[in-house]
Amino acid sequence: MDEAAISDIFAAFGPVRCRRMFGGLGLYADGLMFAIAVDDTLYLKADAGFAARLEGEGAHIFAYERQGRRVTLGFWSLPEAALDDVDLAADLARRALLVARQAAAVAPARRKPSLSRARG
Repeated sequence: MDEAAISDIFAAFGPVRCRRMFGGLGLYADGLMFAIAVDDTLYLKADAGFAARLEGEGAHIFAYERQGRRVTLGFWSLPEAALDDVDLAADLARRALLVARQAAAVAPARRKPSLSRARG
């Protein structure tokens, strides 16, 4: 999925910045990643409650194989109905952004190593 298509889908949501990552795109709003695009599928960041709603609308969790094991992340596909309904897509994107904000609020701050530690 290209950036123009993503902008069209999230037109009612507002500006979305895309960054290339791990064979796909990370989608950012307000400096937070709220979605990813992988293999022509959009996935929204979701907590347990939002994931249940998305699953009820036919969404599936983002998963991949690593060292023979299935790995899942907290991203769920955008329901088909939202691909043609910019208002629904915007509503779901706002919820995903809220989940991203909440996750950022509880995540420990990352420290950059000091110069003395970095040199070993």
